[in-house]
Amino acid sequence: MKKLFTVLIALFLIYIIYYDFTVGTLPSAATLNHSTPVKQEKKKYFELQIKQGDTVLSIMEMKYKSSLPVSIEKIVEDFEQLNPNQKVEAIKVGKTYKFPIYSTDDKSPS
Repeated sequence: MKKLFTVLIALFLIYIIYYDFTVGTLPSAATLNHSTPVKQEKKKYFELQIKQGDTVLSIMEMKYKSSLPVSIEKIVEDFEQLNPNQKVEAIKVGKTYKFPIYSTDDKSPS
């Protein structure tokens, strides 16, 4: 009886392994149909061509006319994210760059 039980368990395990390799127990990405609608975000930047003497900070100060809505570190981080492979310190005259737009709700404590 023990031998029969052992053989049945072995066959059952072989079947489980076979089933996992052929059909699988986890749904694949193609069969998942949990699509969530992609929210179209409004453009959160403006483009500007650099003139002689412009810096990222001076452009942001001109844009907001008063105090900056976020910290300088945040502006630098966002600028470098919008313009990959471009450092804030190395902007070039005549090139067009993307600059982040902040709402008045984005104020960070300073």
